[in-house]
Amino acid sequence: MSAARRQLRFWLILLAVTLGAVYLLRGVLLPFVAGAAVAYMLDPICDRLQRWGCTRALATTLVTLVFALVVVLALILLVPALYHQAVTFVERLPAIIDAVRDRVAPLVDDLRRLVSESQAARIERAAGDAAGRAVNWTLTAVGGVITGGLALVNLLSLVFITPVVTFYLLRDWDRIVYRIEGLLPRAHADTIREQARLADETLSGFVRGQATVCFLLGSFYAIALSLVGLDFGLVVGLVAGALSFVPYVGSIVGFVASMGLAIAQFSDWISIAIVAAIFFIGQAVEGNFLTPKLVGDRVRLHPVWIIFALLAGGALFGFVGVLLAVPVAAVVGVLIRFAIGRYTQSRYYADTEHAPIGFRQDAGEKDRG
Repeated sequence: MSAARRQLRFWLILLAVTLGAVYLLRGVLLPFVAGAAVAYMLDPICDRLQRWGCTRALATTLVTLVFALVVVLALILLVPALYHQAVTFVERLPAIIDAVRDRVAPLVDDLRRLVSESQAARIERAAGDAAGRAVNWTLTAVGGVITGGLALVNLLSLVFITPVVTFYLLRDWDRIVYRIEGLLPRAHADTIREQARLADETLSGFVRGQATVCFLLGSFYAIALSLVGLDFGLVVGLVAGALSFVPYVGSIVGFVASMGLAIAQFSDWISIAIVAAIFFIGQAVEGNFLTPKLVGDRVRLHPVWIIFALLAGGALFGFVGVLLAVPVAAVVGVLIRFAIGRYTQSRYYADTEHAPIGFRQDAGEKDRG
């Protein structure tokens, strides 16, 4: 067996063992994955403090304490309001549904006059089936997250273990990277370092940039909807901002939920139009300013690829898979571009000796040109 085949077999076995371990241990990995994600996001701040003269231990302590303080203050300020609005929303949900039905009923009657009874019946059945599937999918997804990733034990471990994991990973981050580099195959170390650098650039650009976009959008939606006077505007705005991490999902969910609440609450169409305008303004600002400035085109992660990665990670590994989805998607994207680059430079792509006659003629004309 050649050396290349032995290396390929070794890496495939290692990949299979890693995936199997993640699948078997997915129930206890949540605080460690979350801690690694937080440490990855905070590492540049520690590096900057080190450049300003702080030791790594002091920089890690300061950054961890400030981050924990910000999280605690956010929870103290937001959790009571969010809890109150969530409980009130559940209590008033039947009344909201009835109010929306009463407001929409005249429009449905007008629509029925424009189409035949058979067409109206088909539209109604299709809408009911779609709504039923959407509700079932949502309940299944929420139930899977709760049972698979955010059960009580995991939630407690997330609260108490994640800060500890974050501190130690953040303190030893450079040392861990150095040890991993020392284990790289010497013949391919430079190539692996280059691809790791590209993956880090892609991942850091997307995660840090998109997290900032989500924070700004969630703050804007929550404040604007609350100022308009929309019931549960704080919850809807923050949820829409958080879900904006998945391209287009946050805006769609927030728009649909806020419009339903606005139709049920407001008697005039001007207030409803203002609620709709808030989301149109938010999307315009995000698409034309926030995402280009904070995320940029260099990330090179297609929205469809991100959505697929998040859904696949959640289906395979639960909430841990959701946390791992974007890093894995970034690495896979870089490896695919690397493989495509190697393919276009190989004889399998450029060799025209055994190609059809027409292809050889076209290639020769291009070479002469």
